[in-house]
Amino acid sequence: MALTKDTRVPLNDGNTMPIIGLGTYAAPDVPKSLGEEATKAAIDLGYRHIDCAYLYGNEVQIGNAIRAKIADGAIRREDVFYTGKLWCTFFSPELVCKGLEKSLQDLQLDYLDLFIMHFPFSLKPTGAEDPSNQDTPFAYDDVDFWATWEVLETCKEAGLVKSIGVSNFNKRQLERLLSKPGLKHKPVCNQVECHVYLSQSKLLAYCKSKDIVLVGYSVLGSHRDKNWVDLSSPVLLEDPVLANVAAKYNRSPAEVAMRFILQKGIVVLAKSFTAARLKQNLGVFDFELTSEDMKTLEELDKNLRYGLFKEMKEHPEYPFHDEY
Repeated sequence: MALTKDTRVPLNDGNTMPIIGLGTYAAPDVPKSLGEEATKAAIDLGYRHIDCAYLYGNEVQIGNAIRAKIADGAIRREDVFYTGKLWCTFFSPELVCKGLEKSLQDLQLDYLDLFIMHFPFSLKPTGAEDPSNQDTPFAYDDVDFWATWEVLETCKEAGLVKSIGVSNFNKRQLERLLSKPGLKHKPVCNQVECHVYLSQSKLLAYCKSKDIVLVGYSVLGSHRDKNWVDLSSPVLLEDPVLANVAAKYNRSPAEVAMRFILQKGIVVLAKSFTAARLKQNLGVFDFELTSEDMKTLEELDKNLRYGLFKEMKEHPEYPFHDEY
Protein backbone atom coordinates (compact mmCIF):
# COMPACT_ATOMS: atom_id res chain seq x y z
CA MET A 1 0.00 0.00 0.00
CA ALA A 2 1.36 3.41 -0.97
CA LEU A 3 1.93 5.70 1.98
CA THR A 4 0.45 9.19 2.00
CA LYS A 5 0.17 11.93 4.62
CA ASP A 6 -3.40 10.72 5.19
CA THR A 7 -2.44 7.07 5.85
CA ARG A 8 -3.46 5.89 9.31
CA VAL A 9 -2.33 2.74 11.11
CA PRO A 10 -4.87 0.64 13.01
CA LEU A 11 -4.50 0.47 16.79
CA ASN A 12 -5.36 -2.57 18.87
CA ASP A 13 -8.39 -0.83 20.42
CA GLY A 14 -10.09 -0.08 17.09
CA ASN A 15 -8.87 3.48 16.71
CA THR A 16 -6.34 4.67 14.12
CA MET A 17 -3.26 6.90 14.18
CA PRO A 18 -1.83 9.06 11.34
CA ILE A 19 1.59 7.76 10.32
CA ILE A 20 3.25 11.18 10.44
CA GLY A 21 2.97 13.63 13.29
CA LEU A 22 4.26 17.02 14.33
CA GLY A 23 6.57 16.93 17.33
CA THR A 24 6.23 20.06 19.45
CA TYR A 25 9.06 19.85 21.99
CA ALA A 26 11.30 22.91 22.10
CA ALA A 27 14.11 24.00 24.38
CA PRO A 28 13.03 26.28 27.25
CA ASP A 29 14.56 29.36 25.61
CA VAL A 30 12.39 28.97 22.47
CA PRO A 31 9.29 31.22 22.59
CA LYS A 32 6.13 29.17 23.15
CA SER A 33 4.42 31.20 20.43
CA LEU A 34 6.58 29.49 17.79
CA GLY A 35 5.01 26.15 18.63
CA GLU A 36 1.56 27.67 18.27
CA GLU A 37 2.31 29.12 14.84
CA ALA A 38 4.03 25.93 13.68
CA THR A 39 1.01 23.86 14.69
CA LYS A 40 -1.29 26.12 12.68
CA ALA A 41 1.04 25.91 9.68
CA ALA A 42 1.28 22.12 10.00
CA ILE A 43 -2.49 21.73 10.09
CA ASP A 44 -2.80 23.93 7.00
CA LEU A 45 -0.27 21.67 5.24
CA GLY A 46 -2.27 18.57 6.08
CA TYR A 47 -0.69 17.26 9.28
CA ARG A 48 -3.37 15.65 11.44
CA HIS A 49 -1.23 14.14 14.21
CA ILE A 50 0.04 16.54 16.88
CA ASP A 51 2.37 15.17 19.55
CA CYS A 52 2.87 17.14 22.74
CA ALA A 53 3.29 16.59 26.48
CA TYR A 54 2.68 18.24 29.80
CA LEU A 55 6.45 18.36 30.35
CA TYR A 56 6.96 20.49 27.23
CA GLY A 57 5.16 23.36 28.95
CA ASN A 58 3.36 24.49 25.79
CA GLU A 59 0.01 22.72 25.80
CA VAL A 60 -1.79 26.07 26.19
CA GLN A 61 -0.26 27.32 22.95
CA ILE A 62 -0.71 24.04 21.04
CA GLY A 63 -4.35 23.92 22.20
CA ASN A 64 -4.82 27.51 21.02
CA ALA A 65 -3.58 26.51 17.57
CA ILE A 66 -5.82 23.47 17.27
CA ARG A 67 -8.90 25.37 18.40
CA ALA A 68 -8.09 28.26 16.07
CA LYS A 69 -7.99 25.92 13.08
CA ILE A 70 -11.25 24.34 14.19
CA ALA A 71 -12.81 27.78 14.53
CA ASP A 72 -11.78 28.90 11.04
CA GLY A 73 -13.19 25.73 9.51
CA ALA A 74 -9.89 24.18 8.41
CA ILE A 75 -10.51 21.04 10.49
CA ARG A 76 -12.99 19.40 12.81
CA ARG A 77 -11.95 18.17 16.22
CA GLU A 78 -12.31 14.57 15.07
CA ASP A 79 -9.85 15.21 12.23
CA VAL A 80 -6.99 15.85 14.66
CA PHE A 81 -5.12 13.12 16.52
CA TYR A 82 -3.67 14.71 19.64
CA THR A 83 -1.16 12.85 21.81
CA GLY A 84 -0.54 13.97 25.37
CA LYS A 85 1.77 12.45 27.98
CA LEU A 86 1.35 11.84 31.69
CA TRP A 87 4.46 13.12 33.41
CA CYS A 88 6.15 10.92 36.00
CA THR A 89 5.21 13.05 39.01
CA PHE A 90 1.54 12.18 38.37
CA PHE A 91 1.95 8.39 38.51
CA SER A 92 0.49 7.90 41.98
CA PRO A 93 -3.06 6.58 41.39
CA GLU A 94 -4.64 9.57 43.15
CA LEU A 95 -2.75 11.99 40.87
CA VAL A 96 -3.26 10.39 37.43
CA CYS A 97 -6.60 12.11 36.81
CA LYS A 98 -5.16 15.41 38.01
CA GLY A 99 -2.42 15.10 35.41
CA LEU A 100 -4.96 14.44 32.68
CA GLU A 101 -7.23 17.25 33.88
CA LYS A 102 -4.27 19.65 33.77
CA SER A 103 -3.61 18.83 30.12
CA LEU A 104 -7.29 19.02 29.16
CA GLN A 105 -7.61 22.36 30.92
CA ASP A 106 -4.51 23.82 29.27
CA LEU A 107 -5.55 22.56 25.84
CA GLN A 108 -9.22 23.47 26.32
CA LEU A 109 -10.17 20.17 24.72
CA ASP A 110 -12.82 17.69 25.85
CA TYR A 111 -10.68 14.60 25.27
CA LEU A 112 -7.27 13.42 24.12
CA ASP A 113 -6.91 10.97 21.26
CA LEU A 114 -3.94 9.31 22.94
CA PHE A 115 -2.54 9.61 26.46
CA ILE A 116 0.72 7.86 27.22
CA MET A 117 2.97 7.30 30.22
CA HIS A 118 6.03 9.44 29.50
CA PHE A 119 8.47 6.99 31.15
CA PRO A 120 8.19 3.64 32.93
CA PHE A 121 9.14 5.11 36.31
CA SER A 122 7.58 7.37 38.91
CA LEU A 123 9.10 10.54 40.35
CA LYS A 124 8.07 12.80 43.19
CA PRO A 125 8.94 16.47 43.58
CA THR A 126 10.98 17.32 46.65
CA GLY A 127 10.36 20.45 48.64
CA ALA A 128 7.00 21.10 46.99
CA GLU A 129 3.56 19.58 47.32
CA ASP A 130 2.46 20.48 43.81
CA PRO A 131 3.37 17.71 41.33
CA SER A 132 2.88 20.13 38.44
CA ASN A 133 5.81 22.27 39.60
CA GLN A 134 8.49 21.53 37.00
CA ASP A 135 11.15 23.68 38.66
CA THR A 136 11.54 21.62 41.80
CA PRO A 137 14.08 18.76 42.07
CA PHE A 138 12.79 15.21 41.73
CA ALA A 139 13.29 12.13 43.87
CA TYR A 140 12.65 8.55 42.88
CA ASP A 141 9.27 7.11 43.79
CA ASP A 142 8.32 3.46 44.06
CA VAL A 143 4.89 3.58 42.41
CA ASP A 144 4.58 0.58 40.11
CA PHE A 145 3.31 1.48 36.65
CA TRP A 146 0.65 -1.23 37.03
CA ALA A 147 -1.23 1.05 39.44
CA THR A 148 -0.90 4.00 37.07
CA TRP A 149 -2.15 1.91 34.17
CA GLU A 150 -5.32 0.90 36.01
CA VAL A 151 -6.33 4.55 36.38
CA LEU A 152 -5.51 5.22 32.72
CA GLU A 153 -7.87 2.40 31.81
CA THR A 154 -10.68 4.14 33.72
CA CYS A 155 -9.88 7.41 31.90
CA LYS A 156 -10.28 5.59 28.59
CA GLU A 157 -13.53 3.99 29.65
CA ALA A 158 -14.83 7.41 30.76
CA GLY A 159 -14.14 8.83 27.27
CA LEU A 160 -11.58 11.36 28.48
CA VAL A 161 -8.98 9.67 26.29
CA LYS A 162 -9.61 7.55 23.22
CA SER A 163 -6.48 5.41 23.49
CA ILE A 164 -3.75 4.78 26.05
CA GLY A 165 -0.12 3.86 25.50
CA VAL A 166 3.40 4.10 26.82
CA SER A 167 6.71 5.75 25.97
CA ASN A 168 10.32 4.71 26.54
CA PHE A 169 9.39 1.21 27.74
CA ASN A 170 11.80 -1.63 27.03
CA LYS A 171 10.73 -5.16 26.14
CA ARG A 172 10.93 -6.39 29.73
CA GLN A 173 8.74 -3.54 30.98
CA LEU A 174 6.21 -4.10 28.21
CA GLU A 175 6.06 -7.77 29.10
CA ARG A 176 5.41 -6.91 32.72
CA LEU A 177 2.56 -4.60 31.79
CA LEU A 178 1.05 -7.09 29.34
CA SER A 179 1.15 -9.83 31.97
CA LYS A 180 -0.69 -7.68 34.53
CA PRO A 181 -3.58 -9.65 36.11
CA GLY A 182 -6.89 -8.17 35.05
CA LEU A 183 -5.45 -6.08 32.23
CA LYS A 184 -8.39 -4.46 30.44
CA HIS A 185 -6.64 -2.48 27.72
CA LYS A 186 -3.25 -3.15 26.16
CA PRO A 187 -1.08 -0.15 25.32
CA VAL A 188 -1.76 0.80 21.71
CA CYS A 189 1.75 2.12 21.19
CA ASN A 190 5.23 2.54 22.57
CA GLN A 191 6.86 5.86 21.69
CA VAL A 192 10.66 5.61 21.59
CA GLU A 193 13.74 7.26 20.14
CA CYS A 194 14.26 5.84 16.65
CA HIS A 195 16.52 6.78 13.72
CA VAL A 196 19.12 5.27 11.39
CA TYR A 197 21.65 5.10 14.25
CA LEU A 198 19.04 3.46 16.54
CA SER A 199 16.78 1.48 14.23
CA GLN A 200 14.97 -0.40 17.05
CA SER A 201 14.51 -3.51 14.90
CA LYS A 202 14.30 -5.94 17.84
CA LEU A 203 11.87 -3.78 19.80
CA LEU A 204 9.83 -3.25 16.62
CA ALA A 205 9.58 -7.01 16.03
CA TYR A 206 8.47 -7.56 19.61
CA CYS A 207 5.88 -4.79 19.50
CA LYS A 208 4.49 -6.07 16.21
CA SER A 209 4.10 -9.51 17.75
CA LYS A 210 1.95 -7.95 20.49
CA ASP A 211 -0.05 -5.66 18.14
CA ILE A 212 1.57 -2.55 19.62
CA VAL A 213 2.49 0.30 17.24
CA LEU A 214 6.00 1.69 17.53
CA VAL A 215 6.15 5.50 17.31
CA GLY A 216 9.53 7.12 16.67
CA TYR A 217 10.79 10.40 18.06
CA SER A 218 14.12 12.10 17.30
CA VAL A 219 13.94 10.49 13.85
CA LEU A 220 16.43 13.05 12.51
CA GLY A 221 18.86 12.49 15.35
CA SER A 222 18.34 15.15 17.98
CA HIS A 223 18.65 18.80 18.82
CA ARG A 224 22.12 19.68 20.12
CA ASP A 225 21.03 20.94 23.52
CA LYS A 226 24.07 20.28 25.74
CA ASN A 227 21.76 19.66 28.69
CA TRP A 228 20.34 16.58 26.97
CA VAL A 229 22.79 15.46 24.30
CA ASP A 230 26.47 14.56 24.37
CA LEU A 231 27.83 17.10 21.90
CA SER A 232 30.59 14.68 20.89
CA SER A 233 27.98 12.32 19.42
CA PRO A 234 27.82 12.27 15.62
CA VAL A 235 25.37 14.52 13.79
CA LEU A 236 23.06 12.06 12.07
CA LEU A 237 22.10 14.27 9.13
CA GLU A 238 25.80 14.67 8.25
CA ASP A 239 26.32 10.93 7.82
CA PRO A 240 28.03 10.34 4.43
CA VAL A 241 26.17 7.10 3.71
CA LEU A 242 22.85 8.80 4.37
CA ALA A 243 23.95 11.69 2.15
CA ASN A 244 24.85 9.30 -0.68
CA VAL A 245 21.44 7.61 -0.55
CA ALA A 246 19.73 11.00 -0.44
CA ALA A 247 21.65 12.18 -3.51
CA LYS A 248 20.54 9.07 -5.39
CA TYR A 249 16.90 10.10 -4.92
CA ASN A 250 17.56 13.85 -5.22
CA ARG A 251 16.19 14.22 -1.69
CA SER A 252 17.45 15.76 1.52
CA PRO A 253 19.09 13.51 4.14
CA ALA A 254 16.19 14.40 6.46
CA GLU A 255 13.61 13.12 3.97
CA VAL A 256 15.49 9.85 3.50
CA ALA A 257 15.97 9.41 7.25
CA MET A 258 12.24 9.84 7.78
CA ARG A 259 11.28 7.61 4.85
CA PHE A 260 13.50 4.85 6.25
CA ILE A 261 11.57 4.88 9.53
CA LEU A 262 8.18 4.95 7.77
CA GLN A 263 9.07 1.99 5.55
CA LYS A 264 10.04 -0.02 8.62
CA GLY A 265 6.42 0.36 9.72
CA ILE A 266 7.08 2.93 12.45
CA VAL A 267 5.00 6.09 12.93
CA VAL A 268 7.19 9.18 12.49
CA LEU A 269 7.18 12.28 14.67
CA ALA A 270 9.07 15.11 13.02
CA LYS A 271 9.70 18.39 14.81
CA SER A 272 10.09 21.63 12.95
CA PHE A 273 8.80 25.12 13.64
CA THR A 274 9.58 26.30 10.10
CA ALA A 275 6.74 26.19 7.58
CA ALA A 276 9.10 25.50 4.66
CA ARG A 277 10.67 22.56 6.50
CA LEU A 278 7.27 21.23 7.54
CA LYS A 279 6.27 21.24 3.88
CA GLN A 280 9.55 19.62 2.80
CA ASN A 281 9.08 16.83 5.34
CA LEU A 282 5.88 15.80 3.57
CA GLY A 283 8.06 15.00 0.57
CA VAL A 284 8.70 11.63 2.22
CA PHE A 285 5.51 10.45 0.53
CA ASP A 286 6.77 11.27 -2.97
CA PHE A 287 9.39 8.50 -3.23
CA GLU A 288 10.14 5.01 -1.99
CA LEU A 289 13.46 3.49 -0.91
CA THR A 290 14.51 0.24 -2.56
CA SER A 291 15.08 -2.83 -0.42
CA GLU A 292 18.81 -2.49 -1.12
CA ASP A 293 18.87 1.08 0.17
CA MET A 294 16.79 0.09 3.20
CA LYS A 295 19.44 -2.56 3.96
CA THR A 296 22.23 -0.01 3.51
CA LEU A 297 20.58 2.36 5.98
CA GLU A 298 19.80 -0.47 8.39
CA GLU A 299 23.53 -1.17 8.55
CA LEU A 300 24.11 2.33 9.95
CA ASP A 301 22.60 1.19 13.24
CA LYS A 302 25.06 1.91 16.08
CA ASN A 303 22.60 1.42 18.93
CA LEU A 304 23.34 5.11 19.56
CA ARG A 305 20.89 6.88 21.80
CA TYR A 306 20.90 10.68 21.89
CA GLY A 307 18.35 11.00 24.70
CA LEU A 308 19.99 9.07 27.53
CA PHE A 309 18.22 10.96 30.35
CA LYS A 310 21.34 10.26 32.40
CA GLU A 311 19.95 11.88 35.54
CA MET A 312 17.56 8.92 35.79
CA LYS A 313 20.21 6.20 35.37
CA GLU A 314 20.11 5.07 38.98
CA HIS A 315 16.35 4.61 39.00
CA PRO A 316 15.50 0.89 39.23
CA GLU A 317 13.12 1.25 36.28
CA TYR A 318 15.57 3.15 34.04
CA PRO A 319 14.71 1.53 30.71
CA PHE A 320 17.92 1.90 28.71
CA HIS A 321 20.19 -0.53 30.55
CA ASP A 322 18.52 -3.39 28.64
CA GLU A 323 19.50 -4.18 25.06
CA TYR A 324 16.01 -3.21 23.88
